[in-house]
Amino acid sequence: MISLGVGFGIPKAVVLTAAARSLGIPARLGFSDVKNHLQSPKLAERMGTDVFAFHGYSELYVHGTWRKATPAFNAEPCERFGVPPLSFDGSADALLHPFAADGSAYMQYIRDRGVYADLPLGAILEVFAAAYPRFGTGEATADDPAFSA
Repeated sequence: MISLGVGFGIPKAVVLTAAARSLGIPARLGFSDVKNHLQSPKLAERMGTDVFAFHGYSELYVHGTWRKATPAFNAEPCERFGVPPLSFDGSADALLHPFAADGSAYMQYIRDRGVYADLPLGAILEVFAAAYPRFGTGEATADDPAFSA
């Protein structure tokens, strides 16, 4: 999906974690369930929910502390949603903003799924099958245009 210019938080977190490790920075994968209050109606309809299970982020060990960094959105979707892009300098966590620039609710972390040295693919697929029953049925797929709308 990334080669197509689209992707979502899990593969982006995998890439960030691998890149950090390649530079000698200890890194691991972290996951949370998040509620996206600014999700498009089209995507909400396709997913059947506004909860994104296993939202991926990376934890990087910087200056003796584990710091969270979310690589989910680049500048274009941030501009569209009216939120500033995340900035990570290693001095604080860089998680998705709870509010948009206009004060409306944006992203809400609702469940911590822990941190992992490697991708817990089996657990992710199990949760996805329960949370998104329409996926895998031909009704909706991860490369559906609703994900980029």
